[in-house]
Amino acid sequence: MASKNDTEVIIGGKVLRLSGYESEEYLQRVAAYINGKVTEYNRVESFHRAPTETQNVLLQLNIADDYFKAKKQISLLEEEIRTKEKELYDLKHELIASQIKLENSEKNSKNLKNELDESNKKLIRLETELKLG
Repeated sequence: MASKNDTEVIIGGKVLRLSGYESEEYLQRVAAYINGKVTEYNRVESFHRAPTETQNVLLQLNIADDYFKAKKQISLLEEEIRTKEKELYDLKHELIASQIKLENSEKNSKNLKNELDESNKKLIRLETELKLG
């Protein structure tokens, strides 16, 4: 089992101790994100006039909005990956089919060339017999 990490972070100008199984770097990134949201909202004049409970709910709603937008973007990217994988699969099969056709055409061409060579030999033989005969 992974060991629990403790780290001190600053959120909204207050030092807090976070604890979790994630790395300290990750915990710092999460705290930095939250701190960025707090700073962003603290720049809005009307935010300061709202009660603390309302401020917290607004922050939570904004963070949830970011989460759902990111989740939607991930879904869109996953769908795009699936589409690209299917296109790649189809192209690979098309390439294989084309290679098979090319091989068959090359075999057919070689067979026709051999037949032409045999026919030319036969023609020369018949012309020679005709001249001698």
